[in-house]
Amino acid sequence: MKIKDVKVYEPDVYKDYRGDLWTLWKEDEFTPQLNFNHDKVSTSRKNVLRGIHGDKKSHKLITCLQGELYFVVVDNRPDSPTYLEWDWMILDDRSRKQVLLPPGVGNGFLVLSESSIFHYKWCYEGKYPDVDDQFTIKWNDKSINIDWPIDNPILQKRDK
Repeated sequence: MKIKDVKVYEPDVYKDYRGDLWTLWKEDEFTPQLNFNHDKVSTSRKNVLRGIHGDKKSHKLITCLQGELYFVVVDNRPDSPTYLEWDWMILDDRSRKQVLLPPGVGNGFLVLSESSIFHYKWCYEGKYPDVDDQFTIKWNDKSINIDWPIDNPILQKRDK
């Protein structure tokens, strides 16, 4: 990804006739070393667009456990050389790529498959940065001009 400090990891996957086995997170395999303290899972159906949210204090390790997503990141750090730039990639259960986002970088996704399971592994100090502590960037903000592969996604009120 072209956004400063965003890292993409590709885990080793063991495959045989029974299925697959892979590691979501192992402390000594990720840089920087982070003390993750909170996991969340989001399930969604096709054409759901979960808007661009983030906060100023948490790292997030993101994985698509099931399905296929058009995954977008937006740099919302005013002091960053990539401020208000965006980038995208496909996250899915076949490639198993994982994305580590630093504080101040928001993310959103559009579900391309019939359904999806999206896993967030959070690292933050103090209290959980809930909705009141987060920023939201409108999915179709004209100043950022994200090229979404849909014109009329399924949105929640917060993302409209």
